[in-house]
Amino acid sequence: MQTCIAISTSGAKFAALAMKADFKDSLRKVAELGFDAVELAIRDPHIIDVNEIKRLLREFHLPVPAIATGQAYGEEGLSFSDPDPEIRRKAVERVKSHIDLALEIGGAQVIIGLIRGTVKPGRDKEEAEKYLMECLSELFKYQPDITLTMEPINRYETNLYNDTHSLKRFIDQAGQPNLKMLVDTFHMNIEEPDMIESILNVKDYISHVHFADSNRWAPGCGHLNFKEILKALRKIGYQGTISTEILPQPSQEECMKLTIEYYRKLGLTK
Repeated sequence: MQTCIAISTSGAKFAALAMKADFKDSLRKVAELGFDAVELAIRDPHIIDVNEIKRLLREFHLPVPAIATGQAYGEEGLSFSDPDPEIRRKAVERVKSHIDLALEIGGAQVIIGLIRGTVKPGRDKEEAEKYLMECLSELFKYQPDITLTMEPINRYETNLYNDTHSLKRFIDQAGQPNLKMLVDTFHMNIEEPDMIESILNVKDYISHVHFADSNRWAPGCGHLNFKEILKALRKIGYQGTISTEILPQPSQEECMKLTIEYYRKLGLTK
């Protein structure tokens, strides 16, 4: 499996990012610490220098397995399930730009986390699901070969697909072979009755994994049993990336060091 950590291409309001200051410095630290890859959190690909990002990724020999889109929701309110068709249109156009970037830097999967939105007060869940399905269909028409990776997110951040069971049902209804699932141990610890059983139940859906401990600090800083989680991932034959989306605690550099040190204890890296 490939070790990875999530960073932002620019300053971001989202708290659970190890690095979100100087992009070049962030990449340098990721490479020096020995991570295999880097996950990019990008609010708007239109306002970044794609050629410079590609150059820096080559310089530090860091592939990008996934691009996160959630900042567009958190900072601009764009979502696929909003009752306002103009907001949905803008959300789709934004993610199309993430898809273009993903293809340009090597075919990274695009994460559909909070940008899916939430069920607004007074609105029906069925309506929100219909809008979400329509937006995803438009994205697959735009680029059928891209992998879109949806993430179950805990109830305190959204009321739309909090657990693997409900998201699995939605993915089955969508019928899109390139619609996959990201499992994040922080969210699973809140929502899943049995994290190991949940991983086994969605074994054919998982294309990306986030490790974050129960307190959303680096793995090993809380009470989650990552040895058993890793054992379950190996049991289902998962060969993808283990990425880390965590709070920059106790500091940006320290959380990265704690993560790679713990990965060494787990045997994920040397």
